Amino acid sequence: MDGKNMCFDILVKIVLTLIVIMGALNLAGFLTWVERKQSAVIQDRIGANRARIFGLRLLGLFHPLADMIKLIMKEDFTPRLGHKTLHMLAPFISVFFALIAFAAIPIGDHLMLWGHPVSLQVSNMNVGLLYIFAVMSMGVYGVFLAGFSSNNNYSFLGGLRASSQMISYEITMGVSLIGIIMIYGSLNLQDLVQAQGHYWLSWIPQWGIFVQPVGFLLFMTAAMAETKRAPFDLPEGESEIIGYFVEYSGMKFGMFMLSDFLETVLAAALLATLFFGGWQIPYLFSDGFHFPWGGVWLIPQTGVALLGVLSFSLKIIFFCWFLMMVRWTLPRFRYDQLMRLGWKMMLPLALMNILVTGLIMVLLKEFIL
Repeated sequence: MDGKNMCFDILVKIVLTLIVIMGALNLAGFLTWVERKQSAVIQDRIGANRARIFGLRLLGLFHPLADMIKLIMKEDFTPRLGHKTLHMLAPFISVFFALIAFAAIPIGDHLMLWGHPVSLQVSNMNVGLLYIFAVMSMGVYGVFLAGFSSNNNYSFLGGLRASSQMISYEITMGVSLIGIIMIYGSLNLQDLVQAQGHYWLSWIPQWGIFVQPVGFLLFMTAAMAETKRAPFDLPEGESEIIGYFVEYSGMKFGMFMLSDFLETVLAAALLATLFFGGWQIPYLFSDGFHFPWGGVWLIPQTGVALLGVLSFSLKIIFFCWFLMMVRWTLPRFRYDQLMRLGWKMMLPLALMNILVTGLIMVLLKEFIL
């Protein structure tokens, strides 16, 4: 019986891993179309609408497929004097660490399958938040190695910019979440989501956005800097240095582009998980909806779990849209402005947020949670 349970658990984990990986990859690919169309709407343009299959254009939805075919057919170029092994490994490193970070993110509550409780999380780690930060910090190696191995001064400068930017803002991003950890008392992302399912006065959800509004703004800004996209796209800077991937072509270039969108999806997933209740829906409990005014709407456990997955997916889509809107609204910082914002403004504010959070927890301990 134990052997059957083990095989069932392994099979469930494999299926769940494939669902998470394919979901992240497909959403990242879909964002290439969203970026074109959303920027077109903002700038009063039509946007990508030329690619078609059997005469159908479908608002340009075939453009991501056309881009993939184009990148696959392009020449795989390697600089003659560059380091061929590192040049080949760099894009794989960036995509790999961006993907495995999703393992610790819960996409839903437990689901009952044939009498077995299944956690809708690839890996339920006690230090899931620490794991994500460790994995995200490794992604900088792919960017730096791309600039270093290309034997190009502009690529090398872009790699240095990316390294210093990502390291600088990772500090603020980590410090901004200490308040969340202090309040909810866990590094396990599933526990953090479940802790946000409680209520003040029976109707105000204890989401992270309400208990840590300053932490939310700091984390969101630092997460945008981590994705290396405007207004934090100094490592790419087309009008200045071209970027760390200037010597890349074909699918290697496509993998760097994919890693940027994967990091955007990851940032959206973390914002939803840590500050907007993750898969939680207000007033939805394990047996259905229980409204503050006394109304009850009972739902089967499978329906509750699927509603949680849908809620989490919609929150991710919303934040992807919001990050895209910021990307096409604000101009690029100068490099000195970027560093000044990170070190002289955001980091001191994040440290002050920890102090204020600690004082409030001492003074209002019984009311907070």
